[in-house]
Amino acid sequence: MGIKAADVLYYLWHFDQVRAIIQWKTFHDPVHARNEEKESPNLRECFRLLDATSRSFSGVIQELHPELMVPVALFYLVLRGADTIEDDMSLPMKIKEPLLRDFYSKIEQDGWTFDGNGPGEKDRQLLVEFDKVIREFKQVKPEYRDIIKDITKKMGNGMADYAGNAEFNDYGVDKIKDYDLYCHYVAGLVGEGLTRLFVTSSLANPALNTRPNLQESMGLFLQKTNIIRDIKEDFDDERKFWPKEIWSKHVEKFEDLFDPGNVEVALRCSSEMVLNALSHADECLFYLAGLKEQSVFNFAAIPQAMAIATLERVFRNPAIFKQNVKISKGEACQIMIQSTQNLRLVCDIFRNYTRKIHKKNTPRDPNFLKISIACGKIEQFIESLFPSQDPKNIVRQLVDTKPAMSAEEKAAADEAKWDTIYILASVMGVLFLLTCIMVLIAYLFGARFDVALKELSKGRLMQPDPSTAKEIIDKYDRGEL
Repeated sequence: MGIKAADVLYYLWHFDQVRAIIQWKTFHDPVHARNEEKESPNLRECFRLLDATSRSFSGVIQELHPELMVPVALFYLVLRGADTIEDDMSLPMKIKEPLLRDFYSKIEQDGWTFDGNGPGEKDRQLLVEFDKVIREFKQVKPEYRDIIKDITKKMGNGMADYAGNAEFNDYGVDKIKDYDLYCHYVAGLVGEGLTRLFVTSSLANPALNTRPNLQESMGLFLQKTNIIRDIKEDFDDERKFWPKEIWSKHVEKFEDLFDPGNVEVALRCSSEMVLNALSHADECLFYLAGLKEQSVFNFAAIPQAMAIATLERVFRNPAIFKQNVKISKGEACQIMIQSTQNLRLVCDIFRNYTRKIHKKNTPRDPNFLKISIACGKIEQFIESLFPSQDPKNIVRQLVDTKPAMSAEEKAAADEAKWDTIYILASVMGVLFLLTCIMVLIAYLFGARFDVALKELSKGRLMQPDPSTAKEIIDKYDRGEL
């Protein structure tokens, strides 16, 4: 596929994003690198299926700590298999519902596969080759298998409940509590399962297992962002995930949101959806503070940072009712570079995009005040984690004392000083070389430096009058050869 002219123009205007793409592709060094040579052919096939089903998660999963990489990859493939069955609108309920409820037992049934999905279902091949996932699943540690099986059972039953709900199929989600419950089944349970895997592997703070609200927010923040972004795609597929309790305040019928004459009311509706999603942001940051290992932190932080950036992109953006809106690849690389370092930088990402949302907020929106408060709440939470006013620095300023530098700071300062000296020396050297070249060229073309030096020695720095100039010419004129 060729490069689009619009993309070229975009990146010419956003050259910093081009630099971010190059930096990520060239200099990104994974915390843990997957070693394919030590993997069985069947496990390599599982990772091939992972690459085919998930462009966004496959990369970060393969950079996880070796203790967790395979269990998390299989966890993702198992849940993606259940989701593929739930998503397929061509499957009759008499097949879909029992499959979903019993899917947790299928993952331990040797040789089980399923080829009943419609030909247009994008991840049907995963279920066609699901026996490879089962073979690998049975080789992971029992404690990891128990977690994956338990979450699969809960999710399968929840999906089956919604798939068999005639009112949901006809009218979509009704109340906000139903919306939260649906998001719990398809995403909140993922947060619970991952947390249990992290804690069981001793790579996260055990206290996270006692804070189900934090686990829930991690999943719901991502899922709600996707639901807001994918509204046009879901509408085209005759699926309605925006709760009626919200959209009915703005339009009579759900399809009215897509009427070009209702742009402003549609934006007000989408703003309320964004407001609902923002309520989970601070708890996501709180959760990230409990992750001890860098690769686990990266795995959890990147999607959350992408989500807040996506929320800013869809906020009061009428394009979401016409097409799927995404952040650019360059912006995504910028976010990944920043969010794979530490919590402070992830908080900076949240603060940056929250302020952009606040800036786009308008008094014309009936939720203007609530959105402003939600943005302020996120900033306040970040400030509680990383105060912008360090009390120690304030005391130092008051007593007018210079803070002592650490050994690392001294080394960095010395390095910066010598870098400056080297740069100045290089510049002066280049200028000297250019001056010598220019003097040599002038001499070769007949410049009389002896005349210039004699005149300068007499104190004649300014241009002489014409009569004096003639005297100088006559004095040094040697006549014709």
